[in-house]
This record gives sequence, C-alpha cells and structure tokens, in this order.
Amino acid sequence: MFDIPMGSTALHHFVARHSKALQNAALLLGGLPWFRRVQATIERLQYGASIGCVRSSDFQALHELLTLHHVHDAQRPEAAYFARLDPAAPYVEDICLLADELQEAINATEFSIRNSGTGRRGEAKDG
Repeated sequence: MFDIPMGSTALHHFVARHSKALQNAALLLGGLPWFRRVQATIERLQYGASIGCVRSSDFQALHELLTLHHVHDAQRPEAAYFARLDPAAPYVEDICLLADELQEAINATEFSIRNSGTGRRGEAKDG
C-alpha cells in the first residue's frame, strides 16, 4: 500500500487498492519478467509519478496480460504460463475481475486527462 499523490488518477487509486493482486497475477500469467515490470510501474506511481510519467502502454500491456491476449502465440512466454493454469481455480475469476477493474481505471483516467486543462505532461492543451 502506498500514499496516493496529489493529482492522482483512477489508475493511482486502482493500483493502491490492488498492487498485491496485480503482482500475483503478473507472476502467474507472465512469470518473473512481468512481475518485475508490474513492480516497476507500481513503484513509479508510489513515489509520486504523474500518470504522464508512467506510460499508458504499460497499463494496456498489463490489461492484455490479464485478459490472456497473447496466450495463443506460441512464440510468447505467456502461452506456456497459460498452459499451466487450472481454469477451474478460484484465482481465474479474481484475475477476470481485476482485468475489468483495470480497464475501468484506464478509461476513467483517459477521460480525466482529456477533460482536464492540461495534457499528459502538464502542458496546456491547445484550444
């Protein structure tokens, strides 16, 4: 758990509530590389990074991991991790709910950024 910085977004709040679940899901579905990637993203938010400093592509890629977007590509490690999963295990539903909530947080954050007076890096939007 971490302090939520001023100017926080729906993604900041989502990560604050679900950081442990995100790390567990990343490890389960993508192994150590994904675990480290999620940890790094969480740390950037934890230490007060604005959402502009954390690439939105990181959250989109995480959403793809949680929704099993790449499991049919035998060239990707996610396929091997997916093959080990028990589809009847209770964590599968938890991951699905986590993915849904992540998408909601991404959408809310993007909406907030579009409707704020500034762009992603604090620059005034062109009128």
